[in-house]
Amino acid sequence: MTLVIATSLREGFWHGLRVAVAPFITDLPIILLSLFLLSRLPPWTLAVVGLAGGLYVVYLGWETIRSAREAAPSLVHSSTVDRPSTVDPPSSHRALRRGALVNALNPHPYLFWATVGGPTLLAAWSRSPWQGVAFLVGFYATLVGSKVAVAALVGSQSHRFTDAWYRRILVALGVLLIGLGAWLAWGAVQLAR
Repeated sequence: MTLVIATSLREGFWHGLRVAVAPFITDLPIILLSLFLLSRLPPWTLAVVGLAGGLYVVYLGWETIRSAREAAPSLVHSSTVDRPSTVDPPSSHRALRRGALVNALNPHPYLFWATVGGPTLLAAWSRSPWQGVAFLVGFYATLVGSKVAVAALVGSQSHRFTDAWYRRILVALGVLLIGLGAWLAWGAVQLAR
């Protein structure tokens, strides 16, 4: 969600939307891997994926802070900032790839699908395939829909921020991403013990 907000703030709604829909790309393999492989692989495998994901989120946080420092200053007397700045925003494909990579390296989808989502899906499917489909549709409508709504809200309101507030928000989001990445990496290390 933090990456959706930071991307929508820096690059607009359409880039934030691409990050928000990344689970549509990554979750099918995650679901299949979680249901099939995680029960057969050694426990440290999830820890390695989690550590890589945590470090990647730390990198994204640093990148967000750096982009706040490199943002072109607006006119001193202007109350709002025109975006984009001199920093070239990533292409929409890059935003989608970045969101997909964060989701693929995040251990939480694997844990969810291995412990809660997978058994729920299998139980619903065993009663009726329609119930399994209904579970998946409801789950992704909520997951992706809430991220799309946040991207739309942030993207539509980002032009109202002054240059100083724009930079402060990006730095705060960057710090949040770094903290989240460190927490994910720490959790992965603890999982390996």
